[in-house]
Amino acid sequence: MTADAYSYCASLTRDQWAWEFLRRNPDYQRDYQAFIAIWRALEADYGAPPNRDFSKWKQDSRAYGPLPGDAELVAPTGELCVVEDERVLLECWMGAKWGFHKFPLDPDRIAPGPDELSWRPPPQPDTPAESPYRLDLTFDLSLPLPPQLEAAKFRLVSRAAELRRQGLDAPKGVANQRARWTTMLRLLDSDAVADTDTAALLDEAQTLVAGGYREILRLAEGGAESPQ
Repeated sequence: MTADAYSYCASLTRDQWAWEFLRRNPDYQRDYQAFIAIWRALEADYGAPPNRDFSKWKQDSRAYGPLPGDAELVAPTGELCVVEDERVLLECWMGAKWGFHKFPLDPDRIAPGPDELSWRPPPQPDTPAESPYRLDLTFDLSLPLPPQLEAAKFRLVSRAAELRRQGLDAPKGVANQRARWTTMLRLLDSDAVADTDTAALLDEAQTLVAGGYREILRLAEGGAESPQ
């Protein structure tokens, strides 16, 4: 692909960046193709939403996860669309597996709108206690929360500025990672073999594709903030 083919990356939001890596995941691509084939077969038999005959739809075993040949979800997080017998509707099963709430998107979609993306909260990282990037905060629930939240925000921003003064990496955000992520997409889409200079970056890109895209959802939309 040409450089112009990635011009859309200049305006991607955090949520759209997560999608750009997920949609390149070959396992997601296979899941989507299997899912949409079942969905279209169900629509052919019972009609398309909102005019489908859902009373018959939900009696069809094809309407529920997991996909054929896949395993049951293990301790899925977030909301699950279930029916009376606690089975999970297939579209919701897909969302629980891949980390979103909305209807599964075609991996060929580029930069879907915000109304089409709704990510489930990503798992919280287990940051070592000795990490310089960790800051433990204490709140007193017997006192008003707004001033405590403001104080906590100031401590976090001040700590980030201190880390930068110490020469440690600034907190990541969409603004300061955009160019790097765009290069990663080019590497992922290229047929060329990565050279020594780009091999590490390609490995990082493949990690984001494999599941690390959820890490993007923890980042700020903009760059690092500075205390006032």
